[in-house]
Amino acid sequence: MNIIETRDLHKVYEGVVPVHAVNGVDLQIEEGEFTAIVGPSGSGKTTLLNIIGGLDQPSSGNILVDAIDISSLSQNQMIDFRLQNIGFVFQAYNLIPVLTAKENVEFVMLMQKRPKAEREKRTEELLQAVGLGDKINTRPNQLSGGQQQRVAVARALASKPKFVLADEPTANLDSQSTAQLLDIMAELNEKENITFVFSTHDQRVIDRAKRVITLEDGKIVSDERKN
Repeated sequence: MNIIETRDLHKVYEGVVPVHAVNGVDLQIEEGEFTAIVGPSGSGKTTLLNIIGGLDQPSSGNILVDAIDISSLSQNQMIDFRLQNIGFVFQAYNLIPVLTAKENVEFVMLMQKRPKAEREKRTEELLQAVGLGDKINTRPNQLSGGQQQRVAVARALASKPKFVLADEPTANLDSQSTAQLLDIMAELNEKENITFVFSTHDQRVIDRAKRVITLEDGKIVSDERKN
């Protein structure tokens, strides 16, 4: 079943010369996919990811998440929908510096008003899953870049989202950290059927993806599934 669907999606940035960042994209992503959206800088991949995640509004067209048209939600409805349904992993980690790894992961569940016992159990399980069970009380500035990004992955999964959007998640990582992070995400995808959608330039991510969608000038120019 399609967990994400876009229909004739457009995003135009008005200016002296209008920029068609997303230009008529029709896309379906099924539950459990491990998909990379690729293309040169300016191809529209981050814009497309932000629209799918409800961080940006399309100029026209529709985005359906689990058959709900999120393009019609109000701003407050969209904030709540993101909180309950979508996990995000960003290039810059975006961890809260004054919070420990545990507190960063737990924060989303705190906003969801989950019971304390459930929050603590899930946080511990997730940090163990990403190989950071021994760093639970460590703050971001005491973690390496790869470790911070693994905390970010655990945080993205804390809300039990329908899917995870990862925007250039390996851009600031060395090859060893990238390999470890991709191993973790691939395992979560295979064992727990978690849907991942990446925006990336990184060939290492592209090599691991099961589906590669290429954008140029805001349009899909190829869509390749691997065996």
